[in-house]
Amino acid sequence: MCSRLSSVPFKTGSLAEKKEARKCDSDNPCEHVCFELHDGMFECDCRSGFILLPNGYSCQELNTTAEPGIELEISSQVLPDEVDREQEDILYSRDASISAHLDLGNDLNNDLAAAGQTPPPVVDEEPSAPPERVQFVTSTSSTAAPQCLLECGVGLCLDVTAPGGRRQQRCQCPLGRTGTHCEIDTSEAPRIARFSGQSFLAFPALRGAYKDVQVTLEFKPEARNGVLLLAAERDDMAGDFLALVLVDSYLEFRFDCGSGEGGVRSSEPVLLNQWNKLTLYRHRWDAWLQLNGGKHVQGRSKGLFSRITFREPLFVGGPGNTTGLVAKLGASDGFRGCIRHLELNDHVYGFGLVPNGDASQGFDIEECSSDACSRLVCQHGGKCVSTGEVIAASSMGATAVDASCLCPLGYTGTYCEQRLELQVPSFNGSSFLRYEGLGNSALSWLEIRLVFKPDSPDGLLLYNGGRADGVGDFASLAIVGGHLEFTFDLGTGPATVRSRTVVSLHSWHEVLVSRTGRSAWLQLDTQPPSHASSPGAFTQLMLAQSLYLGGVPSLEIVSPKAKARSSFVGCIQKLEINSKPIRLLASALSGMNVVNCAHPCSTRPCSNGGHCIPDHEYFYCECPKGFRDVHCGTPASKMEELTLEAIPNEPIPQFTGHSYLHFTDQETIKRIVSNKQNINIRFRTRSSGGLLLWSGRRSETGGGDSLALGVRAGMLELRYNLGSGEVLLVYNYSRVDDGLWHRAKAIRNDQEGTLIVDNGPMVTQRSPGRLRQLNTDTGLYIGGVEDPSRLPASHSWPGFVGCVSDFTLDGDFHVPLVHGAASGRNIEHCE
Repeated sequence: MCSRLSSVPFKTGSLAEKKEARKCDSDNPCEHVCFELHDGMFECDCRSGFILLPNGYSCQELNTTAEPGIELEISSQVLPDEVDREQEDILYSRDASISAHLDLGNDLNNDLAAAGQTPPPVVDEEPSAPPERVQFVTSTSSTAAPQCLLECGVGLCLDVTAPGGRRQQRCQCPLGRTGTHCEIDTSEAPRIARFSGQSFLAFPALRGAYKDVQVTLEFKPEARNGVLLLAAERDDMAGDFLALVLVDSYLEFRFDCGSGEGGVRSSEPVLLNQWNKLTLYRHRWDAWLQLNGGKHVQGRSKGLFSRITFREPLFVGGPGNTTGLVAKLGASDGFRGCIRHLELNDHVYGFGLVPNGDASQGFDIEECSSDACSRLVCQHGGKCVSTGEVIAASSMGATAVDASCLCPLGYTGTYCEQRLELQVPSFNGSSFLRYEGLGNSALSWLEIRLVFKPDSPDGLLLYNGGRADGVGDFASLAIVGGHLEFTFDLGTGPATVRSRTVVSLHSWHEVLVSRTGRSAWLQLDTQPPSHASSPGAFTQLMLAQSLYLGGVPSLEIVSPKAKARSSFVGCIQKLEINSKPIRLLASALSGMNVVNCAHPCSTRPCSNGGHCIPDHEYFYCECPKGFRDVHCGTPASKMEELTLEAIPNEPIPQFTGHSYLHFTDQETIKRIVSNKQNINIRFRTRSSGGLLLWSGRRSETGGGDSLALGVRAGMLELRYNLGSGEVLLVYNYSRVDDGLWHRAKAIRNDQEGTLIVDNGPMVTQRSPGRLRQLNTDTGLYIGGVEDPSRLPASHSWPGFVGCVSDFTLDGDFHVPLVHGAASGRNIEHCE
């Protein structure tokens, strides 16, 4: 039995006596007025001219009879020490007996009237003795049937009415058996289950669903009436229950917490012989229902109690062994049609027997062969969906409905048959990643940093809601009409902060969103931030649902106040929430249709177990212990060997600021004029600026292809131009003008450049355009050049002041600095 408890008995009193007490929130059972007292206790009261009934929450007008439609009978024995203080909200006496007669209520009738439908008549049923327990046998006829003579083995013989009104006998086979006499053993679980009207599937009793139930159901009905789903406390429907039934083509959700039935009915009829999608959510007294993306219809039950106890199996497609349905629901026939998806409280049910599915029992279940998905086998837990598009007719004139597989995280392919090592996730508009929700961690403050590359001017990037029906608090980050928007609702209305300019497509962007209380700001790339504040006085954000990235499994869970109505198309490489990095793939609880982005990390460039870290269109490798260089390909011991000690007789040159060494030999130049460079140089200086290395073109303007490495403002810089524009990498993690020895690595692979100092973090950048090769004709200069005025303006460093002790190219070619140079000037020996 379900209940709502408090820690004190109800009391009565005048409103004047309680004028200092604070009113309760809207989630309370009081008919007129509710007052919060202290320590979570409250009491109900009535308006002037009414008195409080003994139940503690209903009000009766003076000199009148009790409220029509409700009859209460309460025993005198009250045991307040039996209260469960953690999970209940109002006083409940374990030995009190409460009987209630309540129809669907004014809420449902009003909903039907508003939808232009005639409310169903109220049928008063006399209580009857509990019926006998049956052995999982269903029947569609109340008349006596002839004796069934078929030999069905493990199945049941049924006498049914066939099309045309004639009687026929057939075998009803248990789940896992088929054939005329149930003689065929089928180990494969049905992907799309077909129900005959005498069918059902039985799953274990619901757990943890006493207060909240969320259902997503995809079904194709062939008849206007039938029981789709049923869960109850008792098999005779005498206690708590919830049921989803088709009544004259309308869906009705009925539920009873033990003190009166509530219900809600769809505003539109279902589509016969077509796929329908239902989203249903129940929270305590309230229920919401949406059919095929249409109107949200809401209903509410009455009575003291708000919890439902489930002890019987969850039956799908029929009532199973449950009796008493006619009195409770007005119908007892099973569902006739197909069901392809059932999800309840985030659990997707498999239609096979355990361990191939979740069912504990079932009868008369077949594969739904009329659907395109019956011909498409999705592997590794993939979900088949019909696109609704008609394929071109064949030469015989036949048509077929197209279908495709939505693949779980880590798989791809037409049938989800290919295992996928994901690096940087890409989303195609039907994709999403699901994470644990923010919960109470975003109550007063929320900061989101996201790096993304959009391929569409509209799409939902990130969403976290407070309720599964899209009502209440939420936070949303989306591209709407080309602009980036952060929208949030604290319970008093939405607020939206919008980027100042549109987001360019097919390029990487970084957005930072910060919200404190009612105020929020958004900064896109280097633009000035935009600001907004939410209306009302509420300052806290409650986000109880899952956090979704790149899209959502259904837009029905998204608040209609969030303008985005489609999922994101593009790539996402980085997410930080409240300064905590989120591991996009490792931290995901689930995902769908996520593939690899066209990014260097997707080629797995880091060897020896190195981890690729995307940095916009570039990357760097986190190398395991014992390995270094840009791809983690060189053992650390070998890197240390590539020093001057390997050539002990070579002098260490010292540069004075008016010095240089010039190299023109073939072995050096072929490693510079190339698609790739791998430069390793060791140096020390006390000067805050100086040119370490340069190669360029012999032109009057000093423009064209060039490569330069130097010190500016104490930081090392790498510049290169492949003919389509210059790239600048500044290593701002540490200064190098401290007079100590430093090792720098400058690596270029086609358009991509990387700079590392002293084995620290990598700095990467990519050149514009499509040119990939460095074509210089000046040779290579170290420490300076003959005529600094011939350098490009961006390369106007002074000459280097300091020492260079080691210079290698391509990891293994050691350039003799003094003896290998073609010419030089003002070179001294380093002490």
